[in-house]
Amino acid sequence: MYEKGNDMDIIEILKAVLFGIVEGITEWLPISSTGHMILLNEFVTLNVSEEFWEMFLVVIQLGAILAVVLLFWNKIFPFRFKEKPVVQADIFVLWFKILVACVPAAIVGLAFDDVLDALFYNPWCVAIALIVFGIAFILIENRNKEMTPKITELSQITYQTALMIGIFQLLAAVFPGTSRSGATIVGALLIGVSRTVAAEFTFFLAIPVMLGASLLKLLKFGFSFTAQEIVILAVGMAVAFVVSVAVIRFLMGYIKKHDFKVFGWYRIALGALVLLYFTVA
Repeated sequence: MYEKGNDMDIIEILKAVLFGIVEGITEWLPISSTGHMILLNEFVTLNVSEEFWEMFLVVIQLGAILAVVLLFWNKIFPFRFKEKPVVQADIFVLWFKILVACVPAAIVGLAFDDVLDALFYNPWCVAIALIVFGIAFILIENRNKEMTPKITELSQITYQTALMIGIFQLLAAVFPGTSRSGATIVGALLIGVSRTVAAEFTFFLAIPVMLGASLLKLLKFGFSFTAQEIVILAVGMAVAFVVSVAVIRFLMGYIKKHDFKVFGWYRIALGALVLLYFTVA
């Protein structure tokens, strides 16, 4: 028989599992993990400090990052060790382009992180961003219906293209609810990148972005965790990893035969739901 304290610990761990599932699904689908987390937090609240919660929302993404590393290892790791060590220069070039794409969001994030959170991290801004970018997905996919993508391979992405995608990612850094993956995919589609390449580049771009954001939040929070906080964070990250593996595989298969419009309609519906809920609440 469990004591009351142990029951509460188990409940908090189950909540962490739920948040991990939501993070793993929404981080890679262009539907805004922030919007879903805000909505979920209205019904399921972790019994933790506000400081830990703010850190948890970001650092749980590290589990999702590991899924990208696992699934795309051969495309992102530049070294090969067979008969003799080989360095793949094209992968190094890809990483330089990814770093260029990170620059706009990194500058704004480091300079204005707290200010942007205070101004825009609220249900109303999240809902509006969900709806606006949902409409953008539908309009861009309709426009691209009769067009042939100009960029169909990762190697065809230039530094200029990478920077333009990075500028779109900046919207996600400024406006919660935009969705980092949503913003970068919309930007990539708009400038003629194929759906598959847009998704892959978005996944790779997430690695330095999420690592940097997580490190920033950890430094602000400090490294003094209670045992329960460590367990909650570890469980959330582990679940996010497992779910992310399945979701990324699903998305890469889905977009080979379908467009992104279904995600646009979903974003619009979710944004309307968030507006309705917080208007009535």
